[in-house]
Amino acid sequence: MNNKMIEDNHEFLELCLFTPSAYEKCGAAWPIRLGHNIAKPNYHIGPRTTPYYYLLFVLEGQGTFHQNHHTYTLGKNDVFCLFPQVIHEYYTHPDHLLQKVFIAFDGKQALRLLEKIGLSLHSPHAAGILTPEVIQLMWDFFSLVKSDSHSDLGRLILFHRIFDQLLAAVQNTASGEDPNVSWLQKGHEYMEIHYAEGITVERVAAYVGVDRTYFTKQFRKTYGITPIQFIQDLKMKEARRLLEQTSYTLSEIAQSVGYPDLFSFSKAFKKQLGAAPTRFRYEVRNQIP
Repeated sequence: MNNKMIEDNHEFLELCLFTPSAYEKCGAAWPIRLGHNIAKPNYHIGPRTTPYYYLLFVLEGQGTFHQNHHTYTLGKNDVFCLFPQVIHEYYTHPDHLLQKVFIAFDGKQALRLLEKIGLSLHSPHAAGILTPEVIQLMWDFFSLVKSDSHSDLGRLILFHRIFDQLLAAVQNTASGEDPNVSWLQKGHEYMEIHYAEGITVERVAAYVGVDRTYFTKQFRKTYGITPIQFIQDLKMKEARRLLEQTSYTLSEIAQSVGYPDLFSFSKAFKKQLGAAPTRFRYEVRNQIP
């Protein structure tokens, strides 16, 4: 057993805490803490929330994980994620004690980083994707942060290498039991990039190579929203930003977010946000509650 581990009433734990540098906070995501544990038979975490994203890797043992009204069985080489401000709970099987290594992180693009490896709030668990390469990188991370000369760049390099190896593992298993992760992510990213170009769900489904109905069903199951709603939300988010931060005309904004004319844009905007674009801009600029 690692002599750096501290024993408490339900586990043996080693934890390394980081204070992110100004440079790290300028980036997409950055590590907050690193740890590993060996559970005791009474090991039980939660129900509770966390302020950060936690990515946990099961090295040994079995357990149960609850989050967002779903339950997942944990086993060796599984990966699961705790999402901030979401109630979670997990515990060990008393006869097959969990051993885990984990990393907590934050950042404005942290969710997208998770989506690259197929994890989301509605799909926070991936069975059997943990590889020896990822485990070794985690131990390398421990070695790095215990050294006297580790830097923010060193932390970021290893942090992103871990995700890069996880992505490779997901892609290598894409033809196995669950082939949906890679093409769903591909469709998700396609819509994020091209939402303002008049794309349809049929076009996105054709791009990823599946039937429209199947694409819609699997997308909603994974992300909790239909592709049409996702495209609409992207348009409205950008429209709001342009109304708030620019002096572009309403017609220019309509064209910029993919509407053929001002009427269809105004109608869609009012339906989703409850106010016409002109009224929304006026209220924002005059700070009307």
